[in-house]
Amino acid sequence: MSTSQGCGGGCNCTCGGGGDTKAATPVATINGIALHAPGQRPEESELRERAWGELLRQEAVRQGLLPRHPDLEAPELSAGDQQVLAEMLEREVPTQQPSDEECRRYYDGRKTHYVHGRQVRARHILFAVTNGVDVHKLAVRAEEALLQLTRKDCPPGRFAELARELSNCPSAAEGGELGWLSPEDCVDELCNEFFHQTDPLHGIGLRPRLVHSRHGFHIVEVMGRKQGRQLPFEEARERIAVQLAQQSRAKALHQYIQLLAGRSQVEGITLVAADSPLVQ
Repeated sequence: MSTSQGCGGGCNCTCGGGGDTKAATPVATINGIALHAPGQRPEESELRERAWGELLRQEAVRQGLLPRHPDLEAPELSAGDQQVLAEMLEREVPTQQPSDEECRRYYDGRKTHYVHGRQVRARHILFAVTNGVDVHKLAVRAEEALLQLTRKDCPPGRFAELARELSNCPSAAEGGELGWLSPEDCVDELCNEFFHQTDPLHGIGLRPRLVHSRHGFHIVEVMGRKQGRQLPFEEARERIAVQLAQQSRAKALHQYIQLLAGRSQVEGITLVAADSPLVQ
């Protein structure tokens, strides 16, 4: 039998450590409907997805598209429910098609994004940022390695040696070699570095600075380039129209769901519209 004592008030007080630990876990709710069971709070990303789904479900109920749910915990959406929500969003947030003028303006400002057959042959040394790592010390270590490689007396094989010794990428076993890469093969930060820079320093050779990406710090060297062919506007127009329509719809969905959240009582969770899978 437990010997821990509470305050003696006869309630569910946990001041003596003997209460129900589930009570310490806040329950996230949308208009009083719980998104999870007490003491079983999901990861934040999953919880936000549940919150967006529940906001939409409740709006569909308000419009008479779905029946009311009798319980105080949000139901799991069936395939049929999801179809109803998708159709509701199509009506509430129709996709707007861009004009030729909008597409042309977008193309003129991003011509480097519309080149067919571009590739770079590259190698890198990755200093990965992981949980618990001292980012400042990691950056200093990366800068020291970069300094070694930029010295005039640096031996030709030093890059491969440092890659094998320091890199947190599987390419370390190959001296950091990544082979021939297209824009589609790279994360956005490296894609920008390899393909969308116009500074002459960004041709072939060692980058004069560390490249930061979602994975960490990179020392990057471009060893070869295939320039590819610039697509004329007429060939790129359809792709641009799709991109602009998706961007426009994402913004509209953002606004619509924020409107639903703004007129609802949301407790136990902070909602950020960009986290919704509907607006990716």
